[in-house]
Amino acid sequence: MKRPPTVAVIDFGSQTAQLIARRVRDLDVYSELIPWNAPEEQLAQAEAYILSGGPASIYEADAPTLPPIVLESGKPVLGICYGMQALAQALGGHVAPATAREFGHTIVEIAGEAPLLSGLPQKLDVWMSHSDHVDRLPPGWTVLGASHNDNIAIMGDVARKRYALQFHPEVQHTRQGMDILRNFLFNVAELEADWTPANFIESMTQEIREGVGDSRVLLGLSGGVDSSVVAALVHRAIGDQLTCVFVDHGMLRLGEADEVFKTFQQAHGIHLIGINAAELFLEDLKGVTDPEEKRKRIGHRFVRVFEAEAARLVAETPGAPYRFLAQGTLYPDVIESAATGREQAARTIKTHHNVGGLPEDIQFELLEPLRYLFKDEVRRVGLALGLPERIVWRHPFPGPGLAIRILGEVTWDRLETLRQADAIVIQELEAASLYRATSQAFAVLLPVRTVGVMGDYRTYGNVIAIRVVTTDDFMTADWARLPDDLLARMANRIVNEVEGVNRVVYDITSKPPATIEWE
Repeated sequence: MKRPPTVAVIDFGSQTAQLIARRVRDLDVYSELIPWNAPEEQLAQAEAYILSGGPASIYEADAPTLPPIVLESGKPVLGICYGMQALAQALGGHVAPATAREFGHTIVEIAGEAPLLSGLPQKLDVWMSHSDHVDRLPPGWTVLGASHNDNIAIMGDVARKRYALQFHPEVQHTRQGMDILRNFLFNVAELEADWTPANFIESMTQEIREGVGDSRVLLGLSGGVDSSVVAALVHRAIGDQLTCVFVDHGMLRLGEADEVFKTFQQAHGIHLIGINAAELFLEDLKGVTDPEEKRKRIGHRFVRVFEAEAARLVAETPGAPYRFLAQGTLYPDVIESAATGREQAARTIKTHHNVGGLPEDIQFELLEPLRYLFKDEVRRVGLALGLPERIVWRHPFPGPGLAIRILGEVTWDRLETLRQADAIVIQELEAASLYRATSQAFAVLLPVRTVGVMGDYRTYGNVIAIRVVTTDDFMTADWARLPDDLLARMANRIVNEVEGVNRVVYDITSKPPATIEWE
C-alpha cells in the first residue's frame, strides 16, 4: 500500500499545479496532486494542504470549491491565487473583481511578521496572474503583504497556521518562491524532509515483496531509464522471481536491441528474454494513421505478447504463475493520460500505452513502482540503485517507439529512414558534448514530400524534423538553443546519408502549447 501524501496539493485546474507538487518534492517532502473533488479519504491523511490556482472565478456557478476536510482537519494550509480566494470565501471573507488586474511581474511589500515570511526581504519580486482579489479578510486573518496596487497579496491566520498568497511561489519568476514554500513546510507545518531516494528504495522494496509474495513478475524492458530503474528495483526486492522480456517491435532505435542485452544480461545478471515480434506489430499498424489508435494497438499487442510469453514460461519452467506485469509508468504519464480513479479530473492530453492503452481484459495485475515519481526523481533513484550513468541519463524513448515519430502510416521502409536520421541526431549531439545538457532529442518523419535539387537533378523527397528540448520534469519543456553549426552538421549528414530525404527542419515549439512528442 503506497504511502499517503505528506502534502496534498489540491488541484483547482491551474497550469502550474503540477509544478507546486514538484517544488515541494524538491524540498524532500512527499506531495501528490489531488483533484479538488476527490473523495475525502484521499485527502484526510495529508499532514498539510496547498491549494493551487485555477482559471475559474469563485462566483461562477460550477466553480471548484474548498474540500471541507481542509478546514475541518485543523492542519496547516497555504492557498495560492484561486486557492487564496477559495479560502477567503469559505471562511467569511469577500472576493471581488480587481479594479486593477495583475498579470506578470509585480512587487509585493511585506506588511507584517509571520513564520511564513521568515528571512525574506521587505520587497518580494513575484509573478501574478489574477482578475479577482480578496477585498475583505475572513475573521481572524491579517494582511501580511500588499502589491503596488494595494491589493492584498499575502494574508494569514497565524495562530491556526493558515496562509494565502495571491501570487505564484512555484514559478521561477517569483524569486523568493522556494524560500516561501520552505518556510511553509518546515516553519509552519513542521514537516520532516524524508522524501529521499534511499527512503523510497527501502519502502518500495518492502512494498513489492509484500505485494508480490511468491508470485512471479514479467517486466517489459526497453533499455530506457524508466524500465531500467523498475528492473533494478524489482530485482532488488524479489530476485529471480522477476523475468524481463525485451520485445523487438521493429520500431527501435539503431542498435538498441544489442545494447540492452549487453547492459542487463551480461553486466547485471538479470534474467532477460528477447522476442522478435516486429511482423505482428507492423501488421497491427497497417493502414493506421491516427496517433491515439497507434498507441492503443501497440499497447494491446505488447500485453498479448507478454501473456503468450508468460504462458510459455509457466509450461516450460514449473513454479508460481506470472501474476504481475511490471511497467515504468511515471507520474506525468498518469496525469497526462487522465486514467481511472484519482486522475479523472485531469484532462486527457494523450494516451500513454502503459496507462490508457491497455486492453480491458488484461490477464495481469499491474506493478508500477514508479507511478508517483517524476523523471528527475527516477534518475536519482537509478543512481542510488547503482545503475550506470549512461543508462540513468539516457534520453526518454516512448514505448510505442518510432511509430509515434512517424506521422502517418508506419511501414518498414519509413522506419528504416527514420532510424538512420535519428541515429545521426544523437551521434552529433554526443559529439558536441551536449547530450547531457539536453533532456530529449530525436528525429520525426513527416507525412509530406518536398521538391529539392541534388546535383543537377530535381528530387521529391521526405522531410525530417529535429526535436531537441530541455526540461526539469517533462511536464513543461523548452526547445534547445543548439549552435547553428551543430544543426547544420545534422542536416547535412541526414540529407547526404539517408536515402530519400531532401529537407530538414528544426522544431522551436515549447511545451505547452505543444507536447514533446509529435504524436
